[in-house]
Amino acid sequence: MPEAAPHRILIADDQADVLEALRLLLKSEGYQTEAVKSPAGVIKAIESRDFALVLMDLNYTRDTTSGQEGLDLLSRIQGLDGSLPVVVMTAWGSVDLAVEAMRRGAKDFVTKPWDNPRLLAIIRNQIELAGAVRAYRKLEQENQLLRGGKNGPTLIAQSAAMRPVLDVIARVGPSDANVLITGENGTGKGVVAQALHAVSARANQAFISVNMGGLPEGVFESELFGHVRGAFTDAKADRAGRFELADGGTLFMDEIANIPMTQQNKLLRTVETGEFERVGSSKTSRANVRLISATNADLNAEVAAGKFRQDLLFRLNTIQVHLPALRERREDIELLGQHFLKQHVTRYRKPITGFDEGALQAMRDYTWPGNVRELDHAVERGVLMAQGKVVRAPDLGLNAGRDANPRLEDMSLEEVEAFLIKKTLARCDGNARKAAEDLGLSRSAFYRRLEKYGL
Repeated sequence: MPEAAPHRILIADDQADVLEALRLLLKSEGYQTEAVKSPAGVIKAIESRDFALVLMDLNYTRDTTSGQEGLDLLSRIQGLDGSLPVVVMTAWGSVDLAVEAMRRGAKDFVTKPWDNPRLLAIIRNQIELAGAVRAYRKLEQENQLLRGGKNGPTLIAQSAAMRPVLDVIARVGPSDANVLITGENGTGKGVVAQALHAVSARANQAFISVNMGGLPEGVFESELFGHVRGAFTDAKADRAGRFELADGGTLFMDEIANIPMTQQNKLLRTVETGEFERVGSSKTSRANVRLISATNADLNAEVAAGKFRQDLLFRLNTIQVHLPALRERREDIELLGQHFLKQHVTRYRKPITGFDEGALQAMRDYTWPGNVRELDHAVERGVLMAQGKVVRAPDLGLNAGRDANPRLEDMSLEEVEAFLIKKTLARCDGNARKAAEDLGLSRSAFYRRLEKYGL
């Protein structure tokens, strides 16, 4: 990973000798500086670039002693970026002026002529404090979005069909190469993405996941790039997007084929340069992110049909790995079933010791249109329904999936819907996009149902 750049400080004062003295002082401490001479210059700079701190005078050209021009500028800075620390300076210091400056958002107050050690200590402390606050806020959002890590899903793969996948993880995982994972819905593409992250140099950084199929077009940019307060009606506070949260780590974009064409060019620019703007802001930010994408669609066919940009595909699939369907790796079914059984027995505190032979045979015979995710869901149902110390075949609820003529009148509305989705997925060979079209559902509505029913 690249070394952190020196902190950049914006200095604002209408006197050239003051600006030069502060520039030399801060340069000697390893800071980068940018100097402006007016409130307008301050606003323009903050709108264009990121700064670690603003060191600004309170008096400019409107008058010489009241500090009102600087106070007004403070309020404007808070409206642009409430997390940016500001230290104010003036030769006309007073208790009332200091109190008003702090009320408007200043973090500290220094009178001219300043004391160099004290000023440097204030700057250092405020930059460190602001960094800690940003890290805490980022962690709060990561806690809601973070997947994987030590407590994440385990990759269980002993079948021959999974050996090429394990080979890619071993060879490519340690690099920063972008990876495209293909395979039917529910095959475990997210688990493979986590495995790639876990063996990379970014393993101790964030792994952020986003389901592109579940993002309505209206919130696409906000979810990926973030927004600033007031950008739209419900934007009551600044919010980091997934790229920003994944800075230094890995961003996993699931169901990548579902990105609308109108948004693909915006994503392409960020994939190519690492640059983006939060919604409502013209300030360009950067994120150092490793991208792992996944899809159950044929992206080459999508490109040919004009539904996916070829240049975006080239950027995403530096390495491509295909994940086989569960029916193609039947040697893993019992291992996966035992793994899920252990998880759900612990979760629900049930004295279950395993599956009986009938349940194991039912799992081997079933076609698993929903793949590993459906197996997990079936085992969870089995744990909940089991009345003894073992899970039996009826507990798994797989019969309806094999019966061509189930008694719909004996099923609940949700069971009918789940059954219809399973049958349609099986008929479409696991192609979620085609299944959604056949059912007359939007992609986002279809994916919500897949998650709801564990498919």
